[in-house]
Amino acid sequence: MPATDPHPPASFPGSGNWSHAQLKLAFAFYCQTPFGKLHSRNPAIVELARLIGRTPDALAMKLVNFASLDPSITGTGRKGLSGASSRDREIWEAFHADWEGLAVECEQLREQLRHEHGLKATASRAVRDDPALADYTGEMRQAIVLQRIKQDFFRRAVLASYRGRCCISGVSDARLLVASHIVPWREDKANRLNPSNGLCLSAIHDKAFDQHLFTLSDEHRIVLSDQLKASKDAFIHEVFWPTEGQPIELPERFAPSHDFLARHREATFATMGDTQ
Repeated sequence: MPATDPHPPASFPGSGNWSHAQLKLAFAFYCQTPFGKLHSRNPAIVELARLIGRTPDALAMKLVNFASLDPSITGTGRKGLSGASSRDREIWEAFHADWEGLAVECEQLREQLRHEHGLKATASRAVRDDPALADYTGEMRQAIVLQRIKQDFFRRAVLASYRGRCCISGVSDARLLVASHIVPWREDKANRLNPSNGLCLSAIHDKAFDQHLFTLSDEHRIVLSDQLKASKDAFIHEVFWPTEGQPIELPERFAPSHDFLARHREATFATMGDTQ
């Protein structure tokens, strides 16, 4: 992955208005960090604050300002700080317009700053030296690295939003969790990394959702397909049947988009031949 262009000192002012570079890195961090960890004592916030030239308290405050723009938070009666600026809103809208581009840009910039501060590369940068990529050409290698950065951003954002738990079973072992796309990756490039296009599911629930064996209503309740309900498998009966009509556990932010859910339902009923 080529290094980003050198950034001018003005990109990271220590006081006054936040620069776009600072705001982008702060929002990328907001997306990937559990809501309960958006405080100045979090070591990750301390580190990022150092990288961007702000204090941990100032960064934590900015993160909570972003929360005040999040409908998933304000819609439940929770509120962030009321000091969100027009620039904060611009960054919010910029990410929603280009999740992929800004996720990659922020990761590259963050790694550049880590290098400048003498910090070790994180896993997403270290993947460039993965022996498994040794046989790939520079262009193919670059494509694979970028793909992993995007996938890592989406997984972190979705798992953080759902508190690291499957929204149906409550399973919390990260090894068994999948950041599942509501509208498949291949079908909607613009929303591949949009956390509102994701559900945190156990591996078995992810597979069933991907195969359209169940879907969700606009009220976020589970709708089993006729095919799944007709199964004679005892395990299917035990795991899935009791979930019919039950609500999923909603995320702390980036609630599933009604538009994405409607598209999944339409595909599910079409696949099963339903007329609902």
